[in-house]
Amino acid sequence: MIARDVCERVLAVAASTGADYAELFAEKTFNRSINMLDDKVQNVGDNVVAGVGIRVFKGLRSVAASTVDTSEEGLIRCAKQAADALGEGKAEISIVLKERRFGNIHPVKLVPGSESLARKTAILKEGYFAARQADEAIVQVNGNLIDVDHNILVANSEGIYAEDRQIRTRLSITAVADKGQGTQTGTASPGARKGLEFYEEDINPADVGKEAARQALVMAGAGYCPAGVMPVVIDNAFGGVIFHEACGHSLEATSVAYGTSQMAGKLGQQVANEKVTAVDDGTIPNAWGSIDFDDEGTPSRRNVLIEKGILKGYMIDKFGGRRMGMEPTGNARRESYAYVTTSRMTNTFLLDGEDKNEDIIASVEYGLYAKDMGGGSVNPATGGFNFAVKEGYMIRNGQVAEPVRGASLVGTGSEILMKIDMVGQNLRRAQGMCGSRSGSIPTDVGQPMIRVSSITVGGR
Repeated sequence: MIARDVCERVLAVAASTGADYAELFAEKTFNRSINMLDDKVQNVGDNVVAGVGIRVFKGLRSVAASTVDTSEEGLIRCAKQAADALGEGKAEISIVLKERRFGNIHPVKLVPGSESLARKTAILKEGYFAARQADEAIVQVNGNLIDVDHNILVANSEGIYAEDRQIRTRLSITAVADKGQGTQTGTASPGARKGLEFYEEDINPADVGKEAARQALVMAGAGYCPAGVMPVVIDNAFGGVIFHEACGHSLEATSVAYGTSQMAGKLGQQVANEKVTAVDDGTIPNAWGSIDFDDEGTPSRRNVLIEKGILKGYMIDKFGGRRMGMEPTGNARRESYAYVTTSRMTNTFLLDGEDKNEDIIASVEYGLYAKDMGGGSVNPATGGFNFAVKEGYMIRNGQVAEPVRGASLVGTGSEILMKIDMVGQNLRRAQGMCGSRSGSIPTDVGQPMIRVSSITVGGR
């Protein structure tokens, strides 16, 4: 992407005013999308994001600059701007880069950019019309197929010179149903760090459409959820968004390093029920949130965050690590060159426990079963959250009963962690896009079925 000797000269300029660390991040990303609505293709998108971000540290000072001019002259100008902003001083480090190969455990058989638009449209149509034709109560379907070809180069004053190519694809189907009680939606959106073989080897596009329609139809016939404090069973896959949002962000150096996290200073302490073990693992082959190395050149790894209720680690980037006096963990990520890298999650999930799923449901006399979760909001400083339940059912006398709409879960991360008193054995992950200070990035969330002994349920 950029020759090694050019990177050396650019980094030398960036470090020329006394920086003790200098970094160059270059990318060229191809984003492609197809959208279907009203039974026809509405939009076909194809865009390229290309540019370079340069960053320098001096102690606990950090300066970043970016440019779309990737000529050597343009890069030198950008590097000089960063150096000048850092201050006046003399060069203290020498720049010698050596190429690094971190391996690639994410094989791609059918590169989306090399496949025809007709082939990709056929995949989308299969999912779209499976939802559209599922039932006469389905009044609208929106379908999207995306693929991303993200090419990056990281070069820094620690000697790293490494390139990576990250190919991802995702199918998203949203169905709207109306049974005379108002419209309700259902969504299914699987994705992977794979090519179009994902739709042949891993999922059936028609099944994606049918699942979106099923959820919409169930919720369209549901009454409203009663409000109150009650036990809640949260199922697997996207149920893991609760941990991701309410607890995961509080374990990122982005907030921990500045003391604005509910988890700051609690290493070695019990922060969850002893049944809870949580990890962030960016090394899972072909997983949506996996990376070979992070956007600072640190190899990805499996990080145990909470083990049997004890806080074991944080997710740390280089600058956050300086403030914390800790080593980076391979979690530095950014949406693009235009963002400053911060600590972020990759694939974050709770591990299977020892409880049987049927026993978890049977243990609840009266409560809520959250089969699928939706979006919400969280404050990392307090851990306070509010999440919508996309698909919910009442539990009565240990049995899953009638579906209910309009449910939400309200609480704090520290509270919910301690109240997870049963953990099932059906771990599954789901895909999402996580937004934070360094932009929107692909992440997996996941968990087995869990029971929260009591939590505030919003409803009617």
